[in-house]
Amino acid sequence: MVIPSRLIEYIIAAMIIILAPGPSAIAWGRKVAVFTVAGNVTGAFFLSSLVAFGLGPILSRSDLAYSAVQWGGGGYLVYLGINAIKARKIAAADMKSQGSVVPTFWRSARDGFWVGALNPKGLVFYAAVLPQFVDIERGNVTGQLLFLGALFSILAFISDGTWGLLAGTARAWLASDEKRLELLRVIGGCVMIILGLLVIASALRDLINT
Repeated sequence: MVIPSRLIEYIIAAMIIILAPGPSAIAWGRKVAVFTVAGNVTGAFFLSSLVAFGLGPILSRSDLAYSAVQWGGGGYLVYLGINAIKARKIAAADMKSQGSVVPTFWRSARDGFWVGALNPKGLVFYAAVLPQFVDIERGNVTGQLLFLGALFSILAFISDGTWGLLAGTARAWLASDEKRLELLRVIGGCVMIILGLLVIASALRDLINT
């Protein structure tokens, strides 16, 4: 297996996006949050695997495809971040109106899986951010993408699982004030905007150097 040379940089970038908190992790309390996270990272790895097998062979053969992924993905991340900030009040209201019926652990894991597998932000991250940490010249691009996707899922489970436990404990405190929930949304949006701008900056640098 080829281990990308920029692994430490990738871990830092992954943790930045992972540590951006969101209200979904605190909606129903501690146990449900952990099962939701487990399903979510499983779905995310499934998505990253599809991206790796679909995008890996293309990136290994086309510099144009790599550049297009960077520009398009970076722009879309900025768009998602801005939209998350604009919709922060709606997201906070949804968090407070979850109702009193707590979902089963199986439903939490199942719903978490589909959220992870169908998440457009995850798709853009895997397609636009991961390839920047792949050593194309060393070959086996698909294998490197799979490795980075698996590593992201492991980091996400550890981090989000811990956050879920803490957030579940603090659910009443957080849910009692919509301003706190809006702040979580704003932080997540800002992280996506910054990440998108970094992706675009990297694409611009590559364009200037060519």
